[in-house]
Amino acid sequence: MALPIANDQESVASSKKTVKKISIIAISSIVLVGCIVAAVVGITYAKNNGNSSGSQSKSFSTAIKAVCDVTLYPQSCYNSLGPLAKSDNLKPQDIYKLSVQVAINELSKASDEFFNMPQVKNISDPMAVKTLGNCHELLSLALDSLNESLSIPSKSLFDGFSDLKTKLSAAGTYQQTCIDGFGDITYASDTASNKLKNSGQHTSNSLSIVDIMDQSIQDSADSIDRMGRIGRRRLMNFDGDFPSWMASKDRKLLQSSKGKSLIKVDVVVAKDGSGNFINISDALEAVPEKSNKRFVIYVKKGVYVENVIVEKKKWNVMMIGDGMDATTVSGSLNFVDGTPTFQTATFAVFGKGFIARDMGFRNTAGAAKHQAVALMSTADLSVFYRCKFDAYQDTLYSHSNRQFYRECSIYGTVDFIFGNSAVVFQNCHILPRKPMPGQMNTVTAQGKIDPNQNTGISIQNCTIWPSANLTGVRTFLGRPWKNYSTTVITSTTMASFIDPTGWLPWVGTTAPDTIFYAEYKNFGPGAVTKNRVNWKGLKLNITSKEASKFSVQKFIQGDKWLPSTGVSFKKDI
Repeated sequence: MALPIANDQESVASSKKTVKKISIIAISSIVLVGCIVAAVVGITYAKNNGNSSGSQSKSFSTAIKAVCDVTLYPQSCYNSLGPLAKSDNLKPQDIYKLSVQVAINELSKASDEFFNMPQVKNISDPMAVKTLGNCHELLSLALDSLNESLSIPSKSLFDGFSDLKTKLSAAGTYQQTCIDGFGDITYASDTASNKLKNSGQHTSNSLSIVDIMDQSIQDSADSIDRMGRIGRRRLMNFDGDFPSWMASKDRKLLQSSKGKSLIKVDVVVAKDGSGNFINISDALEAVPEKSNKRFVIYVKKGVYVENVIVEKKKWNVMMIGDGMDATTVSGSLNFVDGTPTFQTATFAVFGKGFIARDMGFRNTAGAAKHQAVALMSTADLSVFYRCKFDAYQDTLYSHSNRQFYRECSIYGTVDFIFGNSAVVFQNCHILPRKPMPGQMNTVTAQGKIDPNQNTGISIQNCTIWPSANLTGVRTFLGRPWKNYSTTVITSTTMASFIDPTGWLPWVGTTAPDTIFYAEYKNFGPGAVTKNRVNWKGLKLNITSKEASKFSVQKFIQGDKWLPSTGVSFKKDI
């Protein structure tokens, strides 16, 4: 994992809080009412009979300014959305859509310019060349996410804020990961950061617009409901547009220890040649692209030494093994030997709706090779059930989008659960192991870069227990990788080996005030909080209402899509 890149968001965000509180009233009156009318009743803004086009422009300019004032980058927001002020038929969703389109245009232009710069095209350093390829892929993913956030039907625009925020959060994360990937290659990192500055700001502004409309809807929906006009439930839920990617006949699959026999398996992978394929990568070639039908791959027991990629167009893949210790995918790519962290994953998942059950994923590079990922997922609505993730530094890269892990075992040393997804770990065993001499263990390193991203790590009803004798090794619950790092640990049992201070700074002696770390109703000697670090961003007395924001139901909207998977889950904290 690369060191954090300095950004100007932290300095801007605090000054926006007061403006945000004031502006929300204006936005509620100018934008929210229009949103509700347009989304629910189906009518749009129209000219007032007695008003001239000039007064219309002024009204729209006021609306746009009210929206832009609560973004992190108001001037770039207003400049890009200003043309809407000339419209005499402004729809509320136009503000959002124009903002996203500006972000798309800026990112496309920045990407073309960056990769065609002479100093970039002539890079010869092997690691930098790999990182450029990695960056190219990430920016392509960012563009996909931005475009996908435009393709949601208008009727869902105001009902599906969580979906929109997930896509925009992922788009920002992909861009930042591109920059981070260059690490110590300063000239390339600085160039990428400069080129992506505008697209990053416009992506952030789009996210801010969605967030403020979401907040306005939530703040007003209850009162509207009391007036008997419209209920919050209808406003906030999808109207049939949320992905439902498993047929009901498949739902019992994961509920049985012999679940693979309950439905038709599409292909079998077996080391001994008794299946359709002898390796997993070949089996994935047989998966149809962008299919809404579940494709089931049964991987028989054995160790499969290969680096596997579930490509973005391979949707709805279910991979079933014979047990987390019986079916293992193994690789050894690592940072020290010249592979960027994002590409070291033994198993990488991009295609949405992925499910893995009863499988092990490991990276055998060892502690001395530093960053070496066992599994990386950027797949939205992905599930890992009864799986094992085994490595040292950076074991599990929960990169972006919405993810759920249940009854898994996770081994590692430094930052071994990291990334910037919205992820819930439930009933898992988190098992720090012995690091290199002089190293300290850190369980998490969350990478939230924008206060409006709906991302973070939520650890629920798990155990944090040493996997070996860790006498003399300081072990911490995590450290803040980025300025808005968000990690919440609830109802989890911690052994005494957890350092009494609990959390470790990324640099220096403290953490940014903008992080959000919380411990809630945990157990065991390691859960004692009286000697925890004195950080403003560490919350040790949150309410049940605050904790519930990180539940399966609210944080990843799991109550809508997890039931179809058959995986057990608790929807509340």
